[in-house]
Formats: sequence, C-alpha cells, structure tokens
Amino acid sequence: MTGWKLDGPRRWARGWRDVCALGRGKARRVGLAGAAAGLLLAFLGALATPAAAQDRRQNAPGEFDFYVLALSWSPSFCESANERGRTGRGQRMQCGGGRPYAFVVHGLWPQYERGFPDYCQRPAPRLNRAIVSSMLDLMPAPGLIFNEWDKHGTCSGLPARAYFETIRKARASVKIPPEYIDLAEPKTVTPAEIEDAFVRVNPGLSSTAIAVSCDSKRLNEVRICMTKDLQFRACEEIDRRACRRDKLTMPPVRGGLDPATRGL
Repeated sequence: MTGWKLDGPRRWARGWRDVCALGRGKARRVGLAGAAAGLLLAFLGALATPAAAQDRRQNAPGEFDFYVLALSWSPSFCESANERGRTGRGQRMQCGGGRPYAFVVHGLWPQYERGFPDYCQRPAPRLNRAIVSSMLDLMPAPGLIFNEWDKHGTCSGLPARAYFETIRKARASVKIPPEYIDLAEPKTVTPAEIEDAFVRVNPGLSSTAIAVSCDSKRLNEVRICMTKDLQFRACEEIDRRACRRDKLTMPPVRGGLDPATRGL
C-alpha cells in the first residue's frame, strides 16, 4: 500500500486492519500512518464547528468592546532607540533636535474583553497623506500613523478620516499631569504614582481604567481604557498586563523636528 485516503470504505477498513495488527507485531508503517492521519482529520473536523463560531467576530471591522488610548513617553522611546542604534527616519523625526515631545499618541486600539482584533482589512484602504500630515502634532512619525491605521484603525469600522478624528478627540479628553509636561531631569517614579497623577487630573478616571507599561527600567506607555464614545471605563485584562516593577525612570524631555519642517 503506497498511501491511505478517506476516499472509500475499503481503504478505511484496510487502514484500521493495519492498526489492529500492531498488537501482533504485524502492522505496516504506511497503514499505521494512514490510520493516524485519519484520526487526526476526524479530530480536527470535530473541532471545526466551535472554532468557526468563536471566529465570527474575530477581526470583523467595528465589532469590538472598547478602546485603549496608548500614550507613549517619547523620551523613553528615543533613549531606547539610541541604545539599539536605530536611526531611521521615524526616529530622527521624533528624537532629533527641535520641538520637545513628552507624551505622544501611540494609538487608539479597538479591544475585546479578552484579546483584540488587528489588521481587519488586508490590504488596508489607502491612507490619504493629508490625513497623515494633519496628525503629526500628536503622532510624530508618518510610519507610526500608517502602521496604526493598518493594524488598528481598520478594526474600528470607521473610515480613515473619522478614525483619526476619534484619536484626536480621545487625546483631547485626557489631561496630562503638569509634572510630566516639561520634564527637565530624569525622574524616578512607581507605576502607582503615574496612575495616581493621571487620576487626580482627570475626573471620572479610576485606577481600574488605566495601566502603565514599562521595559526593564523605563516608563514606556500609559494606557487608558475608553468606551466607544470615549468615556473612561474599567478594563481588567489591560490592568493584568500592567507593569509590576517597583521603580521606573522617566528620561527627560528631548526634541523632535519643528512642525514646519516635517514634510512627507
């Protein structure tokens, strides 16, 4: 027998006879492999229906539970990029001399209560470069803007212009604590101190709706959970993934290119 397929009762029976012969030391390798393949196919077939049911909402544009507004501490990004020798155009725009950046928008991410969608349209609808230019005050690199649209914006169910307008509204609804706006010296903080500072200056924001992310030593991001109409809301899963380090460093604010020089 040179192969085994589920294409007829005789071959099915023949495969099972080979398996039964194993106890007598007479099983044929190819028959055993064929029977094992048949069992695997049957098992996968049994799983197919529930898996498909779970995937009905997966990556369906507009079908999600809430947003996460991710605010990146730009000085940490720049310091990390410098340590890794990353000198691409995006890094130069965000980290070069000129305008100082503190918290910048990393993205506005649609979320499920567990998990999140991404890349909901392949290929993503083309992003107008005028939209990109209009967002550089909040998201200081074109590559970041294109990537956020492809990965997260396509899952929002909104056209590009409406999605980026929603990002602007979300960012406008969050007040940055004054001590973080123009940080001139490195600052050592705890994740709880950062969360508390944001809660103090944002009425309606609670510690269950905000999470801090970090690397081995620095603050990376502050992530704030919002409803689809941009009200603060709790998000247990985001909080579970928050930074658990005792102390973090916030590098001081550094520069980026002046807005007038940021041509595409």
